[in-house]
Amino acid sequence: ANASSEGSAIASPSARKLARERGIDLNQVKGTDPNGRIYNQDVANHGSAPAAPVAAPAKAPAAPAKPSFTEQPGKPVERTKMSRRRQTIAKRLVEAQHTAAMLTTFNEVDMTAILDVRKRRKDAFKEKNEVGLGFMSFFTKAVVGALKKYPLLNAEIDGDDLILKKYYDIGIAVAAPDGLVVPVVRDADRLGFAGIEKSIAELAGKARKNTLALSDLQGGTFTITNGGVFGSLLSTPILNAPQVGILGMHKIQIRPVAIDEERMENRPMMYIALSYDHRIVDGAEAVRFLVTVKELLEDPESLLLEG
Repeated sequence: ANASSEGSAIASPSARKLARERGIDLNQVKGTDPNGRIYNQDVANHGSAPAAPVAAPAKAPAAPAKPSFTEQPGKPVERTKMSRRRQTIAKRLVEAQHTAAMLTTFNEVDMTAILDVRKRRKDAFKEKNEVGLGFMSFFTKAVVGALKKYPLLNAEIDGDDLILKKYYDIGIAVAAPDGLVVPVVRDADRLGFAGIEKSIAELAGKARKNTLALSDLQGGTFTITNGGVFGSLLSTPILNAPQVGILGMHKIQIRPVAIDEERMENRPMMYIALSYDHRIVDGAEAVRFLVTVKELLEDPESLLLEG
């Protein structure tokens, strides 16, 4: 700053001193005093922000992802466009992993009692209800019973709010021609075994024919997925956002099981997995939920009382 520029501005002595030290022209400093006097703080703040607001450069639209795969001579490949559904599935799965603090806990179920009930009742059940008695009705009932005991697994995060759902719309993951879909069995707590089996059969039929409506897929509160039908022995299912819990079923495998310290028996065992959102569900609660599912399945009569 030179003497003439200093002299033409009205400023406090300390402001003049600071301007000299920093080489700032006092005529360029904007004062906060209505009378136009420039103070020490005005000089200190000078240059920390642009004098005039500069328009932020317009964000360029995201360029389409450039193909990163390099084809090599003599190495045949086939490139096809992902279907709309597969693109949507891919986007939702990545979003779920980025958003939720996802963990998985495991347990195993002795399926002896359920297999016994099915063996004894399946013919009469089919004759009466015109639908087979599958495993999904047992698992759906067990999940509903466990959700009533541990309601946070039936919740959803909405901003900073926690929404506890007092209804039980259970999503059942189904393999469809175009990719996995999760149609929803509504009010599963109000349905009997036959009602659940009929609902699942109807939704699975729609999935295979690609005739599921959007209303069939929306609003589930918890999901069950069964990799066992394809032979999976153990897996970590991904959450079906915005839900905070998903139960994975697996293949029933005959395994030697210790009955007590002396005896072992071959039993039909199934590993079960619960993936949960740790943002609102603590580990202890998740483990207890899964233990409850296990206990209900191992005592199928309890499903009539609990589920």
